[in-house]
Amino acid sequence: MLVLRSSPPSPFGRKIKIAAASLGLKDRIKVEMTDTLDPQDSIRGQNPLGKIPALVLENGKVLFDSRVILDYLDHLAGGGRIIPNGEARFDALCLAALADGLMDAALLQVYEARFRPEERRHADWLAYQAEKVTRALAVLEATPPAAVPAGGIPDVGQIGVACALGYLDLRFGGSWRADHAKLVAWLDAFEAAVPSFAETRVTP
Repeated sequence: MLVLRSSPPSPFGRKIKIAAASLGLKDRIKVEMTDTLDPQDSIRGQNPLGKIPALVLENGKVLFDSRVILDYLDHLAGGGRIIPNGEARFDALCLAALADGLMDAALLQVYEARFRPEERRHADWLAYQAEKVTRALAVLEATPPAAVPAGGIPDVGQIGVACALGYLDLRFGGSWRADHAKLVAWLDAFEAAVPSFAETRVTP
């Protein structure tokens, strides 16, 4: 069995869980709770960067990060499922990259507040990360991702955007929703079409 090293709040780990469920691979993956802050956690031996998600294959080989794992799951499922073939491939991968960047910027803001004493926090740096989120949301609001049809399989870009917005709900109280009506509607439709999105939700 494959072993996914992750943590419930991780938006990057959530991407893998949604992809696995969408591809019919959920039963082939065991999710193992991981504490990246614990020096005794085996994640540091499995991924020298000490980051999640990481996927331990049945032969002991470890794949990281989420982009590589998603590619591997698509390969396991026969290819061309969550990572389209042809020209659509690059649209999906570019959207996924935008979503990853949004998540990175949001995570960095959370880490700054969680791990750095208030008197040592850098306001300009925090603003710089917040601006990345604002710009990404503006682009997505102007042109939301395509809707996932009922019973359809989302691509890596759609999965990434949904998880990014879900993370903003979790860590920033959903404040993004007030000014992004199209994205709110898109996320509601995504949740209706992709049951694993609700199944992997973590409440504050």
